[in-house]
Amino acid sequence: MNKRQKIIFNKLKESEIGIKDLLIFVNQKNERKVSKITVIRDLDRLIKLKLVVRKGRGPAVKCHISACYKMFEDVDMKNYFLDDPSERDAKTKFDLNIFNLTSESSVFNQRELNYLDELNNSYQKNINNLPQDIIKREFERLMIELSWKSSRIEGNTYDLLETEFLIKENREAEGHTKLEARMILNHKDALEFIKKEDYKEITPNKIKKVHLALTKEMRISNEFRNKPVGITGTRYRPLDDSDAIKNSLKRLCDLVNQKSSLIEKSILLNLIIAYIQPFNDGNKRTSRMMGNAILLSYGFCPLSFRSVDELEYKKAVILFYEQNNLNNFKRLFIDQYKFAVDNYFRASSS
Repeated sequence: MNKRQKIIFNKLKESEIGIKDLLIFVNQKNERKVSKITVIRDLDRLIKLKLVVRKGRGPAVKCHISACYKMFEDVDMKNYFLDDPSERDAKTKFDLNIFNLTSESSVFNQRELNYLDELNNSYQKNINNLPQDIIKREFERLMIELSWKSSRIEGNTYDLLETEFLIKENREAEGHTKLEARMILNHKDALEFIKKEDYKEITPNKIKKVHLALTKEMRISNEFRNKPVGITGTRYRPLDDSDAIKNSLKRLCDLVNQKSSLIEKSILLNLIIAYIQPFNDGNKRTSRMMGNAILLSYGFCPLSFRSVDELEYKKAVILFYEQNNLNNFKRLFIDQYKFAVDNYFRASSS
């Protein structure tokens, strides 16, 4: 953007405005006066960049910031979460437009895609030079750390060493509930399950199978939800009708299947399954495991989320619920992919 376009863009970030008022504002802020046609050309440029939307005709034309831009806008997380959920200017209902927005726009820019490709190339070199016994050992290590951290995000109180002992020795640690042990063991079983299955093409039924593996013997229904559900820390309420949930999952699968970037497929599954909340419980666990299912099916490194801060993870997900903004989660996701490539399936790992 040139200086004049930045003036226009920053004004539109404040509020919706008409062409006439925008022209007056630009001429007040710009070093020299410009014509109406110049401002219109600047707007056309911003519209082409998918930063601005123009609506109406003639004198009634109004311009505002696009929803696509808001998806990737930098948000000060500290300030955003200072407000109580009831005081935040946030979406409170599921927005079907999320499918159009993520279909029209790439989640990652070209610089990010190049960086992720470099990481994947590094992973491929690492794993191709490892003997099968080390690959098996490294997968077990990743499995333990994913089972621990994914469960930890859901409030599980097992520590990492207790999780390792539970998975390797099948012995529960003292001071924890049987459901906590079951949650961890279900992660192990689910990861082993997706490793053997083909998830190159995503379907609602495949999502249900992963959810079933993750919630086995935990008294959680595997049927699609048909009642309202609340989410701690936000006023956002997902869909509460099983038919609407089925349709939304189908749209998500169609969206993911038509994307060319494997990493983009994975992050969309991570976010939008959690956004739909198709089941009574186990939704974020399912979203993380589905994100790994597609990575494993295409030979990419799965994520353990071991180094993620649980609170920052939850805030990034809530920000997506409330603003459909995925920028913070994207940064978190890229960091976790780098962590996985740097820490697993390397000859020096221990």
